[in-house]
Amino acid sequence: MAEARLIYGFHAVTSRLRQQAASVREIYLDASRTDRRARELARLAGERGVRVLTVDGARLDGMTQHARHQGVVARVEIAVPARDLDAVLEGLTEPALLLILDGVTDPHNLGACLRVADATGVHAVIAPKDRAVGITPTVEKVASGAAETVPFIAVTNLARAMGELKERGIWLIGADQDAEQDLYSMKLDGPLAWVLGAEGEGMRRLTRENCDELARIPMLGAVESLNVSVSAGICLAETRRQRGTRRTG
Repeated sequence: MAEARLIYGFHAVTSRLRQQAASVREIYLDASRTDRRARELARLAGERGVRVLTVDGARLDGMTQHARHQGVVARVEIAVPARDLDAVLEGLTEPALLLILDGVTDPHNLGACLRVADATGVHAVIAPKDRAVGITPTVEKVASGAAETVPFIAVTNLARAMGELKERGIWLIGADQDAEQDLYSMKLDGPLAWVLGAEGEGMRRLTRENCDELARIPMLGAVESLNVSVSAGICLAETRRQRGTRRTG
């Protein structure tokens, strides 16, 4: 039997039910939750043939180590990664739009980046396996379902992966506040990947050197820097604006 793990929160559990119901073994629902949201989740689980167990809140606290589970926890099978970068790129019918995250360690930031990536039609998020956070229950909860819809590809060597993207004709643009050119002066309609660095530290030297161009987000106020997910949202939204909002592949 496949290895299992826990996910929690209404968005994460509902999304898993809708996207991959067969991977959900069972759902634990706080017995005190009798509101509409809980009833709708139980109804959806019933339609998908997934068992719902009502338990007390203390048990859910213990299962999640007192995380903010909102009264719902699901035990799900860990899916064997079915998506690799080659498969993602070969199936596209529009210029590639990728997000590369260099060393993001905060699960809340990764979850928010996945949510932004889903909203802007990113085809895949790429990150290093080491010294970076992967998909965790917290990431899934913050992502509000985007962890199920956006391919997340962890690579052993980020510099090598960036080189392979270049060989495929994908332009790599690093977001860097010290860059000379600003985001809004760039042409962003071809296949490209935005590269963003870790919280507070930015891109590592080798990552920056592997970018084809660097761009800064104009800062007009007193704040000097932005959260990585906010920066990703601004860069990706401008890219989509230039391409038109419709995603075709």
